[in-house]
Amino acid sequence: MENNKTSLQRSLGLLSCIVLVISAIIGSGVFKKVAPMSDSLHLPAFVLLAWILAGTITLFGALSNAEIAGMFAESGGEYAYFKKIYNPFFAFLYGWGCFTAIRSASIASIAYVFAESLNHLIRLPAIGNSSMNLFGMFNVLDNLTVKLIATVLVVGLSYLNFKGLKLGENVSRTLTYTLVAAIVFLIISGLMSSVGSGSNLTQPSASYIAEPFFSGHFLALMFTAMLGAFWAYEGWNNLGYLGGEIKNPQRNIPLALLFGLLIVMTLYVLLNLVYHYISPIDAIIARQTTGSGIAAVDIVGLYLGRAGTLFVSCLILVTTFNATNATILMSSRVYYAMARDGAFFKKAEYVHPEYKTPSYSLWMQCGWSVLLIFSGSFDQLTDMLIFASFLFYGATALGVFIMRKKAPNLERPYKVIGYPIVPGIFVLFCLGLLIYTPSQRPMEALAGILLILTGIPFYWFWKKRGVVVGG
Repeated sequence: MENNKTSLQRSLGLLSCIVLVISAIIGSGVFKKVAPMSDSLHLPAFVLLAWILAGTITLFGALSNAEIAGMFAESGGEYAYFKKIYNPFFAFLYGWGCFTAIRSASIASIAYVFAESLNHLIRLPAIGNSSMNLFGMFNVLDNLTVKLIATVLVVGLSYLNFKGLKLGENVSRTLTYTLVAAIVFLIISGLMSSVGSGSNLTQPSASYIAEPFFSGHFLALMFTAMLGAFWAYEGWNNLGYLGGEIKNPQRNIPLALLFGLLIVMTLYVLLNLVYHYISPIDAIIARQTTGSGIAAVDIVGLYLGRAGTLFVSCLILVTTFNATNATILMSSRVYYAMARDGAFFKKAEYVHPEYKTPSYSLWMQCGWSVLLIFSGSFDQLTDMLIFASFLFYGATALGVFIMRKKAPNLERPYKVIGYPIVPGIFVLFCLGLLIYTPSQRPMEALAGILLILTGIPFYWFWKKRGVVVGG
């Protein structure tokens, strides 16, 4: 039973858009990545620099994305943009990549961290500890308790967003206000604490070896650390998927991307400043394998006691719950837009007549995300999605140059600041990441590429049937 008359409605204003940008970004990364980043760089100043550089590059990508989003504000985000910049086939590969690797893997990864944190807090009975490996990288039955919790979360939040856009958006709004207030509290209380010492910010680790900043080895270490920060910034572009449900999207999408990302970047840098102010870097590195296993939890416990440890553990639950909800809400609109063009399973274009949500798209996304949860570990999923994401982020930034030449007179409500340097730097960085990742994480990079390419037979099938718009 198809419903071709019901359509998505424009109901989101600027504040809602900013909240959704923040809620889609802030997850577990700012709490989990301080120890591995410190272990890569061995000097607090360099760790803070990695967060700033990663945030700045992400901001360059968001500013570039904002120009394109202002020109083509439709449901589907980059899928809608790529149809106009490149061609329907490349747009399809992006949308299929979102479904198979990028957005679904993000949902699975964040939900997995939520489940890990909840399991650590409550200590649920362990089941299914035996490991069954597929192709040497997918651990299906390992850590089954955590995977079942993550599955319940994804299914529950998919149902919540099925019940209505406003319901899902209101949940994100409430949780985002709560987590921003909580992070600000951690920052202020940490900087005011007598436990901290300014000397911790300048003291390198015992393993630190000074070397030139622009040496190949140091740049490789900085790049590795920045990959952790990029995971924490991931999700900034999700807002574009809701283009068809945003009021005055040509104005509100660029502004929300700019303000939302600046807020997140400020919170991340200040919170990491607190971590290194409170604890020597050697102790931070050691906390990867001691205490809770999440350095931020133990560091906050140093200045807020056991109550602080519990507070951060609960905060991680809130942030990962919120980020999972926001990603489910926004990403499902990509497959809805594809289905309208005949470039995805037909059912995905169905809009529920009462709730005004793309119901089948939500449930298809839910099912695949659950399969990814059972496919492997958190690190495998994040490495896979970061590689696949930047492949298309770079294509969007490159689109700024293409459209400036291809359609110079097309109305641009927003023009990227610092053109051509800002989008140029972002494109070059994406190229570097695409070269670096396969050399360091070949299996994850290969898995991401293969999942994207699995869509080609589907595309040609739909095209042969004559249902692909513009195909």
